[in-house]
Amino acid sequence: MVWFPEFRCVVGAGGERSWRVGHEVVDGFLEFAEGRVRPNTVRAYAHDLKVFFEVVGKEPAEVTSADVLGFITAQRRPRAGAENVVRISDAGAGLSAATIKRRLAAVSSLYGYLIARGDAGVSVNPVPRGLPTRRSRRRGQRGVPLVRGVRRLPVILEPSEVEALLGALRTRRDRAMVEAMVLGGLRRCEVLGLRLSDLRLGEWRVFIAEGKGGHQRLVPVSQTFFATVADYISNERPADADTDRVFVALKGQRRGHELSSEGLDEVLARARERAGLVHGTCHELRHTCFTRLREGGMAIEALQAQAGHASIASTRIYLHLSADWLAGEYRRAAEAIEAQAAVGARR
Repeated sequence: MVWFPEFRCVVGAGGERSWRVGHEVVDGFLEFAEGRVRPNTVRAYAHDLKVFFEVVGKEPAEVTSADVLGFITAQRRPRAGAENVVRISDAGAGLSAATIKRRLAAVSSLYGYLIARGDAGVSVNPVPRGLPTRRSRRRGQRGVPLVRGVRRLPVILEPSEVEALLGALRTRRDRAMVEAMVLGGLRRCEVLGLRLSDLRLGEWRVFIAEGKGGHQRLVPVSQTFFATVADYISNERPADADTDRVFVALKGQRRGHELSSEGLDEVLARARERAGLVHGTCHELRHTCFTRLREGGMAIEALQAQAGHASIASTRIYLHLSADWLAGEYRRAAEAIEAQAAVGARR
């Protein structure tokens, strides 16, 4: 191997961040990806590709499917010194299936880009589409997945836990951000991407200009959120802030600059610690919002629009999380069966 992958951040003249790994064609892919996906996705690509080429130890043009399969095996091995530690969810000892699948997706995307370029010495994507079976060979279909994932139900917070988390927040800004997630279902990046002009006060709605996949939407949010955010803007947000982002740093050298994702994560981590909570991440707050909305009777199609899901299949998970919905459906079906049985017995 003639290069050593390194995960590094390059800051441009305007303060924008780019992620690189130190190889011309791989960095070219990351630069190309910056125009298609969100910065956090580019960062994940860079980190995952750095790990892949560290394990494989080859130039991009030399990687084979055997190397990819060997990488999967290596990722499943337990870390040194933790051989006896397993996850409760799936009894695995190495990295989770979700992490391995994400890394394979990054590698596959890289090679799709290199094939399209045509000048990198790559003509075939080394990431197999799946392991072939007799049926898939006969029908020309994709085989079984390289990594079989475990579909787990998202974690949601109880009302008392949400109340405890809100009570542990120390600023109106922090409370407004949490309310945007737990009352409106906004993603972390959507909360941080809000601009002052995105707040539609008279309509009680917010405009999401930077949604997942670049999609935009206009969604309603509780008046409680708008009251809190108005209080924050009037009393806490620096008047000399150098950005029109709604949420900015309130102290330190970055005072008045837009709040980073790391800053929001730190706010939540400290609030969870003060409240004595184990759960309460940004995504868990979002899951909590949609579960409660479904329990309140919101139609699944409306829930899809609120969440910004491209496919309704992603939204159906909240049918399983909503205990009242499942119990109600079961009771109606069971009562119908019992009524039919009673009629038959009388005859």
